[in-house]
Amino acid sequence: MYPDDLKYTTEHEWVRTPGEHEGSVRIGITHYAQDALGDIVYVSLPEAGTTVAAGTTCGELESTKSVSDVYAPVSGEVVARNDSLDATPELVNNDPYGGGWLFEVVPSDPAEVDALLDVTTYVASLEA
Repeated sequence: MYPDDLKYTTEHEWVRTPGEHEGSVRIGITHYAQDALGDIVYVSLPEAGTTVAAGTTCGELESTKSVSDVYAPVSGEVVARNDSLDATPELVNNDPYGGGWLFEVVPSDPAEVDALLDVTTYVASLEA
């Protein structure tokens, strides 16, 4: 349910290294987050070229239950967003670690990625 090759945040986002673009990381939300949100019906993501700061809001996920902020897990420049989610936002629910990814960032400080939670620590935080 939680791949062990990813890094995680306490805001229930995951980070995959490397992303598809050179020097980038791919970002999405965890199974836990998509399950808590319910059926996602709209996604608002940062555009390529946007600079994001770790821990700040950079998008929104709207579900049948609520609207939830998306936080940048690392600082850097957005180099891609998952445009498929404009037409099929339910991919976030159906495939949160694959086709439901959100966006890619080239980190300004790669050490920020290393400082994120590993799967064991993330799962322990869910059980606390």
